[in-house]
Amino acid sequence: MLGRLAQATDDADQSLRVERDGSAGASVPHEEHDSVSLQDRCVVRHRHEQEGNDRALMIRNPKRLLALGLLLAAAACKTGGSPTESGQLGAATSSRWTDSVLASLTLREKAAQIVWPSVLGDYASGDSPQWRRLTQYIQQEKVGGFTISVGSPTELAAKLNALQSMSKIPLLFGADLEAGAGFRARGGYFVPNAIDLGGAIVFPPEMAIGATRDTTLAYEQGRLTALEGRALGIHIAYAPVLDVNNNPDNPVINTRSYGEDPNLAARMGVAFIHGLQDHGMIATGKHFPGHGDTGVNSHLALPIVTVSRSRLDTVELVPFRAAVNGGVGAIMSFHGAMPALDSSNVPGTLSPKVLTGLLRGEMGFKGIIISDAMDMRGVLDQFGAAEAVKRAVSAGIDVLIQPLDIPQTIDAVVAGVKEGRYTEARLDSSVRRVLEAKRRLGLARNKLVDLSALRFLVGDSSNVQIARRVAEKSITLVKDSLRQVPLSVPGARVLSITLARRADLPAGNAFNAELRTGLPNLRTEFVATEDAALNYPRLIAAADSADVTIVSSYVGQSWDAVTASAPQAFANFVQSLAQRGRKPMVISFGNPYLLQQLPWVGTYLVAWGGFPVSQTAAARALLGTSAISGHLPITIPPYASRGTGEERPLQSR
Repeated sequence: MLGRLAQATDDADQSLRVERDGSAGASVPHEEHDSVSLQDRCVVRHRHEQEGNDRALMIRNPKRLLALGLLLAAAACKTGGSPTESGQLGAATSSRWTDSVLASLTLREKAAQIVWPSVLGDYASGDSPQWRRLTQYIQQEKVGGFTISVGSPTELAAKLNALQSMSKIPLLFGADLEAGAGFRARGGYFVPNAIDLGGAIVFPPEMAIGATRDTTLAYEQGRLTALEGRALGIHIAYAPVLDVNNNPDNPVINTRSYGEDPNLAARMGVAFIHGLQDHGMIATGKHFPGHGDTGVNSHLALPIVTVSRSRLDTVELVPFRAAVNGGVGAIMSFHGAMPALDSSNVPGTLSPKVLTGLLRGEMGFKGIIISDAMDMRGVLDQFGAAEAVKRAVSAGIDVLIQPLDIPQTIDAVVAGVKEGRYTEARLDSSVRRVLEAKRRLGLARNKLVDLSALRFLVGDSSNVQIARRVAEKSITLVKDSLRQVPLSVPGARVLSITLARRADLPAGNAFNAELRTGLPNLRTEFVATEDAALNYPRLIAAADSADVTIVSSYVGQSWDAVTASAPQAFANFVQSLAQRGRKPMVISFGNPYLLQQLPWVGTYLVAWGGFPVSQTAAARALLGTSAISGHLPITIPPYASRGTGEERPLQSR
């Protein structure tokens, strides 16, 4: 079996200082025959846990997987053995190629290997400022990798090939793939028609997987994310989120977490990690030591988690310990303070006690430690950019992603050595982990992807069905006191109201399209969260003339959110519908805790995310064309406990 691809962000794309591509460079020495053969890189079977019971999962079509070997350059594996025996992909082990490259680097070139800018996957002309900036990053600054943001699959892959061709040393590309490769590799929407331009597979958020309680689906998500991601040229997924979301007021984690049960998060997270790493991509557990119990968004300020060490050991740290024991390749740090671990109240990213003492020492993690985005206020406000960089490296960070200024960040890493803040040997250990990951991923032999094969690997229809199955199994009917689900009013006049940000182009599209297949007399309305002067009386009149009113909210967690709650004016509007006897059915495609604002609704269904796959699944559940079987992986205090979920069978038509 493929070894657990070892250890070495995030939601970091929010304020992208986007830089773009450029030219050609010499090659580094080829690695010798110190990795296993390509034929040994095909996974035959992966044994993993399903609710505490071992279950064998036979990987589908192993011949097809083997045929993808050259494209994916899957990491070397050994037959049998533990993750440690198989070797950790990010571990600072020794190889001739790694030793040779490390010995050839100057101090500044070593520093550059651990500084990774961000780049969009869009088109950029060769004479554009963005392309020239990327050329500078690679050819002059000699960075070691990039964090990849959104773009269409073909453009993104072509761009990554162009970047690789510019670099003497192979580059590592990481991306936030929490919801699959399509979370970054999609063509977007064409306006004004909101035409979906397609792309890689998008899965529902992690909390949807938690609602299924099915580790097989978590493994499958990891498997497909790796197959598509590696085909695109991405090597590291900044996923899974291992934060335990036990704070309903959390504005930035929320549905990105598997739920509030640390053991469920551990099982699901490890299954995803194995699915991903068994198929040639490095997984990143985040945000260590835990971003779940906070009401503060670390993009905007410094969160402080004031719980005891014993509480951390029994809740927040449980999924991370399981991930480390399961061979996760990388861990991403938390830009938040935990006084129980470090009384100085510095962010975990800057704390030697958290990263070196706890993660490396107590937990025995040997992989790559990646910072969360270094342009976030949670890490900048106390010390400023240059000092934060030095403290991060001193604390144990191996890779600094998305810093404010690339040359200045590299200079700061070098200055830390010259000032005696840390030794060059300490820097070497991080560079060695990065280089060894490149070697084990096969990049020393082949760093480019086959663009002609992309169309037959990314967005494959049979794989899309797996994402649909996840979405359908996750739909959770929290309450239905009036037995309105499934809808069974022939010829009913139905009003579907969508609440979302104006920029959320897909909101409601797939949901209403699927509803219309069974409800031809469907009327739709869109409510923008930014519209403070909305004409609610007009919507009330529309509801009064309808037999059924469905209210869908797409408001939820976001990198720039201070709250995941819906606008109070909208909550008041829904309450007025209930008071007028309209019996509104509320669907949450965003914040699942929305019930706290609307406790008097009779029907409340949670779809977990607003991606089209979840919209379609929610509509099918309402129509009765798919069964409802999800159960809450969270508590919605004081209205619903963890495990709540009314089930509905498939309706015969």
